[in-house]
Amino acid sequence: MYKHLWFALSIALTFFASCKTTAPPKQTPPPAPKEPVLVQIGDESFSPDAFFQSFTKNRFSADSAKSLSAAEYFDVYTNTKLKLLGAEAQGRDTTSDFKEEIASYREQLAAPYLTDKELVADMTQEAYNRLKQEVRVAHILVAVPEEASPADTLSAHTAAMAMRGRLLEGSDFSDMAEKFSKDATAKDNKGDLGYFTAFQTVYPFENAAYLTPVGQISEPVRTKFGYHLIKVLDRRPTRGKLRVAHIMIQSKPNAPATQEKEAEQRIKDAYTRLDKGEAWEKIVQVYSDDFESKQSGGLLPIFGVGEMMPNFEKAAYGLVQVGEYSKPVETSYGWHIIRLVEKRPLESYEVMEPSLKQKVMTDSRGETIRKAFTDRLRQEYEISENPDAWSEMLELADSTLLAGKWKLPETFSADVENPMLFTIEKVAATSKDFLEYTKSHLKPRPGEADPKIVLRAYYNDFLNKRLLQYERDNLEKKYPEFKVLMKDIREGVLLSQVMEERVWQRSLDDSLGQVKLYEKNIDQHKYPARALATVVEAKDTATLNQVMRTLAEPPYPLRLKGEEILFQDNKTDLSAAQLNTLYLLGATMKKNPDFVVEVAGARTAEEADTVSAARINRVVRYLNGQGIPITRIMEKDYGSFSPVPNADRNRRVSFQFFSRSRKDLERAMNLDVPGNVKIGNGYFAQDHPYFQKADWQVGKQTIELPGGKVAMIEVEKIEEPRNKTFAEARGSVINAYQRILEKQWLDSLKETYPVKVNKEELNKLTR
Repeated sequence: MYKHLWFALSIALTFFASCKTTAPPKQTPPPAPKEPVLVQIGDESFSPDAFFQSFTKNRFSADSAKSLSAAEYFDVYTNTKLKLLGAEAQGRDTTSDFKEEIASYREQLAAPYLTDKELVADMTQEAYNRLKQEVRVAHILVAVPEEASPADTLSAHTAAMAMRGRLLEGSDFSDMAEKFSKDATAKDNKGDLGYFTAFQTVYPFENAAYLTPVGQISEPVRTKFGYHLIKVLDRRPTRGKLRVAHIMIQSKPNAPATQEKEAEQRIKDAYTRLDKGEAWEKIVQVYSDDFESKQSGGLLPIFGVGEMMPNFEKAAYGLVQVGEYSKPVETSYGWHIIRLVEKRPLESYEVMEPSLKQKVMTDSRGETIRKAFTDRLRQEYEISENPDAWSEMLELADSTLLAGKWKLPETFSADVENPMLFTIEKVAATSKDFLEYTKSHLKPRPGEADPKIVLRAYYNDFLNKRLLQYERDNLEKKYPEFKVLMKDIREGVLLSQVMEERVWQRSLDDSLGQVKLYEKNIDQHKYPARALATVVEAKDTATLNQVMRTLAEPPYPLRLKGEEILFQDNKTDLSAAQLNTLYLLGATMKKNPDFVVEVAGARTAEEADTVSAARINRVVRYLNGQGIPITRIMEKDYGSFSPVPNADRNRRVSFQFFSRSRKDLERAMNLDVPGNVKIGNGYFAQDHPYFQKADWQVGKQTIELPGGKVAMIEVEKIEEPRNKTFAEARGSVINAYQRILEKQWLDSLKETYPVKVNKEELNKLTR
């Protein structure tokens, strides 16, 4: 069998050898057919294909409601190319402003190409899944610097493995952590770190905590701190986040016993007064030493598990109902009474995805993502490293590198001794480049680190950054769609800048030219006969009558209420939760400047007569303080005359929104049935559809519309046709002036860059 194979190969080789000696010279392949020219502008030629690509992308640009035909777009295309040629001839694409703007756009558009998008998506989903759980772990740390020598690193790993062996044989984890862990907190917590969730520790540690089963001990886990043995003690569903208010009595660690006693007595006094029914806000003001939070009733920022002192967190999460407060709790800051303001469950993935993605990119996961991406680039590109040059560099590593104050030997000159360290696709990086990078990024390292390993870390960072820069510089070559995108951006910015200078700003600045154009064409700026009218359109007569009754008495009630606030018996002070409710109400009023709010107070028959009025007064004063004027607030005191079945709600202040805007009323009337009501006000021409059926006269009239609808038209006055004033016509005058300036500019460009159209090719595209 092998003889036949060898014979066949021999015949083939002989044949190819004989062909090589007897065949005629290799002929050059015929040139590719020349691409036809659609239009030549000056010395530039543009093909039908280039035009068609632009047409398919931009055919809706002039008017998004109407697609341009190819013939119509041809004029747009030609004029755009003329403007770009003119701008380039002026050197506008070489100015620093233009280059900076393009560089800014390029940096933003390049970002998605310079990361592993699939890995980011996977890690974002993983992080969200982990946020659903809280994990409690204990650990033992065998400390070793991230950049320790191989011998020290091996020694630490061996020690961790030996310790794990003892633990698996039955040694007590808490005792071992207390005796051997290099975590400074281990003496107190015996290695128990409590509960935490995603993003609260370095990623390798988090990974082991979530992947190790409850009750088991992980293999040694390497982080920048050393090797960890992690024992998972418990897992539980997330308890979400909390917002609380607190009263704090400060007590410094190691304070004299008399001061500690005094602090404890003060917090007990505060708790007693709260228990007797005194207002939370009052006790905060009297007792709390947290001067920042006491201005807002003791309110603290929202927090989750692992973000507060353990005792504080335990007490806060032990509160069940909003408004409930804890017994005094001691922490390293002093004593606290904690009041629950809000419980916030974990939001959906869709809501959290953008912020989670940002966290994934910026926390310690980011290092994993960047490493995965640069590892991929190392596989894609040809990298040639110079071991001899690196060996010379390595000899320069000494203890000054660890201090962040690296001193090179006086005999070393980077200007002279500057060999190539590596190349990326033949683009070289030299020793001098590396030294300059390292000097600009120096930072202190642990004294136990190995200077040579540290220098190697700087080298790896330098190489990775050069890889990323090479990738960034070559995105147009690697990704055709990015090249097209940047071309479009470049032309768009260039066109915008030149239009701003030659047309838009000139038309705005030349007020004399505007007036001359207006006076020359005054007959083109006319109003027809017009009626100033209010029109109310409704689905039927009953709805129309309802709207008309409402319009007769502004402000108009909206089907919108604020969250009411409830009070304790005979109490008028506002709690932290109530202040938060009022803050949101104030924000609604600021967002909607036509809104008016009715503040209605109520009391029980057993409460003092003045209590409901006092509650209203507290609310109004707060809203005034938030910038809501009294003219936008209506007060209504129901006293005890409007009781409701729920007894607690009889001690309330409620909020009903009104508006002075007819459009707000229209939106309210259309909540259930969109298009139920239309309310319009302004000038109407005589040929408007409403006046096809209505009389052209001052006064009210009702007309029937198609589909069974009805409309009330109230004409306030009728104006005869007249010329617009310059102020009224200025917008259309400026538009006309811009068209004139643009045409003049294009005419001059056509003289400089003659336009020659290939009619045959154009007909193929436009027929």
